[in-house]
Amino acid sequence: MTNLADRPNSARGDRRREQLVETGVALLREHGWPGVTTRAVAERAGTNPGLIHYHFGGLPGLHEAIFRRATDLVVTPLVTELLNAEDERAALTLMRAMPDRTAADEPTTRLAAELIVGATRDPALGVVLRDELRRARGLIATRLASLRPGWTAARLDGVATLVTAAIDGLMLHYMIDPDLPVDAALSAVEDLLEEGGSCGS
Repeated sequence: MTNLADRPNSARGDRRREQLVETGVALLREHGWPGVTTRAVAERAGTNPGLIHYHFGGLPGLHEAIFRRATDLVVTPLVTELLNAEDERAALTLMRAMPDRTAADEPTTRLAAELIVGATRDPALGVVLRDELRRARGLIATRLASLRPGWTAARLDGVATLVTAAIDGLMLHYMIDPDLPVDAALSAVEDLLEEGGSCGS
């Protein structure tokens, strides 16, 4: 029988749930989704496999919790940096540094790759990533609205979509091709800002 202190709504239960998610993320970094099994997570966490069903309803529920945590670890720091940039050009400067920095952070790169794999293979995980990307686009659009009050909602949404897609695309392409001309691409974007920054639509 499960200890009552491990109940999902208890403090100890919350800690146990957190431990299982953190363990799952660590296994995901090391072995990808095939390595995130009920047995592997329970053994690494030093707990009973039954607790995975108890806290998450089974392995699919645990996978979703791990996916959410991994998405937060990969996406949130990048979005936060962009939101804290002084203006669009400062954001482009940050974006220039992101590929090299991310490539040097192998655990994060591995997580990013596994997010794509998980989202394309499991529709439920795809919904999680879709919602997180929508949230990121919304935050970026709101930040842009403060910098470009003359822009329409459609333009703000469009630019926010391009920004998030550009980050994803640059990271993915850079992982495959380290000689990708990131600086040239972002310089072209900067030129477009110079040419069209004063447009109202």
